[in-house]
Amino acid sequence: RMADWTIIPLENLIAQRAGILVEVSDAESARTAIGILEKGVDGVLLNTRCADEVRKAVRLIREAGESVALETAVVREVAILGMGDRVCVDTCTQMTPGQGMLVGNTTEGFLLVHSESIENPYVAARPFRVNAGALHAYTLAPGGRTRYLSDLKAGDDVLIVDPQGRTQVGYVGRSKVERRPLLLVKAEASGREIALVLQNAETIRLTAPDGAPVSVAALKAGDQVLAHRMGGARHFGMKVSETLKER
Repeated sequence: RMADWTIIPLENLIAQRAGILVEVSDAESARTAIGILEKGVDGVLLNTRCADEVRKAVRLIREAGESVALETAVVREVAILGMGDRVCVDTCTQMTPGQGMLVGNTTEGFLLVHSESIENPYVAARPFRVNAGALHAYTLAPGGRTRYLSDLKAGDDVLIVDPQGRTQVGYVGRSKVERRPLLLVKAEASGREIALVLQNAETIRLTAPDGAPVSVAALKAGDQVLAHRMGGARHFGMKVSETLKER
């Protein structure tokens, strides 16, 4: 139990030993405690009489360690489109090669869009950035929720995913909507079509099954990329049971 300061004493304790449980009074304090010095405390004791705080704390802790099932999708078509608005998501996380965000035209499925963490001769790497796709697209958020790319703003949480399906919660520092040339990627996974509209540029990449980045400028039918299938209708980002067809 911390007397006054919370974060600095916990940093010192976590640096010296394991097996630390800390008392907190609300869900946000629980989220902070489990993320301090990246590894966080080993557990929290929530001292509250508010049932909503208990539910929020359980959800936040579950989301911190969630994973998603990825599978291989085969590219069926790459079509060049005209100009349109795409969303560039700048996060507060320095992503490593292989990490990115799951984005899709529909809730049927998502493609793993690689972060701009790759060095190249023309543009400096931006490891905090995912050039995610056209503004209408969905991105997978923590807790199985979805968000429209067009809705993302500073402070929103997003799901950062690696090629093994391990996740971490990231936070948007800036979201940029800019007019750029676009292309459409259609792929197939387990008999279902997964599609995504992306900016047409060499630095925009999907992710191969081995975690390697694949530039959309070189993408062709038969190439393999990582995907996540989900399906189901959505209402304000939450899954609902209703008839839905998206094309």
